[in-house]
Amino acid sequence: MSRWKAVSAVTVAATAALVLSACSGGSGSGGTDQNGSSTDVKSMAVGKAENVNAGTYKLGDVPSWPGPVTVGIDDAYSAYNNQTPDSNTSYNTYILTAVLAGSDVLDGNNKVLLNNDVLDSWDVTSTSPYTVTYKIKPGVKWSDGAPWNCKDYYLAWLAGSGKVKDFNAASTTGYDLISDAKCVDDQTFVTTYAQPYVDYKGLFDSAQMLPAHVLEQQTGIPDITKVTPTSDPATLKKAGDFWTNGWKGFNASIMPASGPYMITAFDENQGAVTLKKNPNWIGAKGGPETVVVKKFSDTKAMATALQNGEINVVASTQPDATAADTLKGLSAQGVIYGSAPQLTYEHLDMNYKNAVLKDDAARKAFFQAVNRTEVTDKLLKEVQADVTPDNSLIWTPGESSYKDAGYGTTAGTGAADAKKTLEADGWTLGADGIYQKNGQRYSVTISHNNNTRRDQTVEIIQSQAKAAGIEIKNDNDPTFLSGGRVSTGNWDIALFGWSQAPFKSQSQPIYSTGGSQNYQAYSDTKVDDAFKQAVVATDEATANQHYADADKQIAADYASLPLFATPSMWAFSGIQKVYMQSYNGALWNVGEWEQK
Repeated sequence: MSRWKAVSAVTVAATAALVLSACSGGSGSGGTDQNGSSTDVKSMAVGKAENVNAGTYKLGDVPSWPGPVTVGIDDAYSAYNNQTPDSNTSYNTYILTAVLAGSDVLDGNNKVLLNNDVLDSWDVTSTSPYTVTYKIKPGVKWSDGAPWNCKDYYLAWLAGSGKVKDFNAASTTGYDLISDAKCVDDQTFVTTYAQPYVDYKGLFDSAQMLPAHVLEQQTGIPDITKVTPTSDPATLKKAGDFWTNGWKGFNASIMPASGPYMITAFDENQGAVTLKKNPNWIGAKGGPETVVVKKFSDTKAMATALQNGEINVVASTQPDATAADTLKGLSAQGVIYGSAPQLTYEHLDMNYKNAVLKDDAARKAFFQAVNRTEVTDKLLKEVQADVTPDNSLIWTPGESSYKDAGYGTTAGTGAADAKKTLEADGWTLGADGIYQKNGQRYSVTISHNNNTRRDQTVEIIQSQAKAAGIEIKNDNDPTFLSGGRVSTGNWDIALFGWSQAPFKSQSQPIYSTGGSQNYQAYSDTKVDDAFKQAVVATDEATANQHYADADKQIAADYASLPLFATPSMWAFSGIQKVYMQSYNGALWNVGEWEQK
């Protein structure tokens, strides 16, 4: 997940930022659709040249204009390689989606489309053994002039396969099922699987496709396609070390672009990235020549910057009621506001290494105490009027296969139920109003990255839990996500978001025993088996049934509590159409933005 990506490469999504006092529930902004958008933004969700019937996407041919266009996002870019545990964030994805080309493109409706700017086809060419063949368009190049070809696919497989420990990949899901990968020629890449894999279109996406020629230059490896998981350990170490550590931050000499834009500057102190047109981009050449993406401390500051003409686009995954009100009120200035559910879910992970939370009854009581409807009503109704708690860890409410895994009946039943659960398990209420058992007080900390909305989420939960005899402490650590602390398991309860593309196999490394993104040390053989059966299924319906079984069992274990599918909120002026894609952000089609 990812972004939140990463569930095939999952990414941690840092969502949030709301002012509790501003979330009184609806200002009567008039003229908006059911989600609060100021116009029919759904009409903007389709690319100008995409062909849904053919399953293909190309960048639309529009006029070029100088810009610069300035886009505000919630957190800073940090790494060109977004596939390691310490870099795997949605905020890198939001930049790299315009910089790195991959096999697929997700449009605003989450349709999975072949990237026809760089690929001719991605076909299952055999079902026994299961084989997928990629045909790369001739003439695709990196911005430094090197060819973008089969070598780059091979490196992506080698790094993600899990077969070489020196590549510290955030997730290996799908790649680990490829038993053989080979370049037939520069334009033909063939992958043979040990078993069927219906989510193959989610592999070799833009974030995974890094420049093999740069790795060769930096390591002295003459041809990466000659390196296999059984090659000389010293060679594997050189390749893995550079892939894992060499592509942090920004260094123009080793970080070329294969998409329509390239990074030309990165101001780490200001959290600003400058993008300019990639002169070697093979697709349509239009859109703004220069794009600046800036980090803002909170969405309210972003809204003010748009109001003052300092930026052109607000693209936030940190829904904020005050900012939403501000943006909706700018229609006279030509500002269009949009909001939609993302493929991102905010949730609370229970750490099974914690002395209190390893107790089943303790986790159950916490779930019973947390009223998620109070959280969504106080913090999100102004952003998305129809928002409700999320009751699944596999699907988000906007997806067709979504259904309640059990959270609707087990979570939020109230303090009285929570107390009964604890007392039946031998917990006794102390003189301080907090339950204790065997000398251990029920006192745990919720950790998150430092933003207002998550602070307010914890404040609400603190009050709810206190009524149930549970003490909650708030740990707002700015480096909790970006510094990689979340992946170390150094916390009691983690509050963050997972963002995943519409490929459900990406959830496997999060909730399976020993999974690469299973930071909470959760383990249930029933869940493991359900995921294994889902991943090898040969049709989507069968796979979905097994994913649903896993979803229900995780809920029954009280392992992770989903809160809500995080609404995005975006606004723009001076541009005809902008749609914030629910996984890749606003820049997914920036090369076809037209000046208004």
